[in-house]
Amino acid sequence: MSWTRTWPGRRWRSGGGAHPAPYTGPQTAMLYALVFVSLVEAVMLALLVPWPLVHQIVLFIDVYGVVQVLAFQAACVTRPHVVEADGSLRIRYGVLWDVRVPAAAIESVRVDRRFTKVDEDGVLTLAVGQQSSVTVELTGPVGYVRPLGALGEARAVRFHADDPRAFVAAVTRGRTAPSPIPGPPS
Repeated sequence: MSWTRTWPGRRWRSGGGAHPAPYTGPQTAMLYALVFVSLVEAVMLALLVPWPLVHQIVLFIDVYGVVQVLAFQAACVTRPHVVEADGSLRIRYGVLWDVRVPAAAIESVRVDRRFTKVDEDGVLTLAVGQQSSVTVELTGPVGYVRPLGALGEARAVRFHADDPRAFVAAVTRGRTAPSPIPGPPS
């Protein structure tokens, strides 16, 4: 039932049937490029700014920005989407989003690669690198908490998973097809 991932080790320890699904693929290169550019900026400003107080302030801001970017990436890596053993979903985006979807609320799940521009009404999109790769249609609205505390409801959730086919297979593995509606008596 419990699982963890060590960020430097990049190894999952899982148990109890939970299936973690990482989603950081599209953003990793961009975030590390941002860290590199921020470090180059810090060095260049150290050479160009002649005033010690201004140099210290700018250096603090640069280091703080690098730490924030690394912390965001670490949060995304260590908090993946999860398919629980009972079929419920936990869809996340770092520490900003954590949407729990009960198994009974899942109508369908499919691989659906999209480049996201505008959200439709009632659809929660958690895009990574402006793309989503999985769509979960819900039987009814599911409540969630937005990053600043406001409440919202979604009738469908779109999000990115690095291996969407494995994620969809993990969700559908434990599900059974609904019973067919019987026809009229003959």
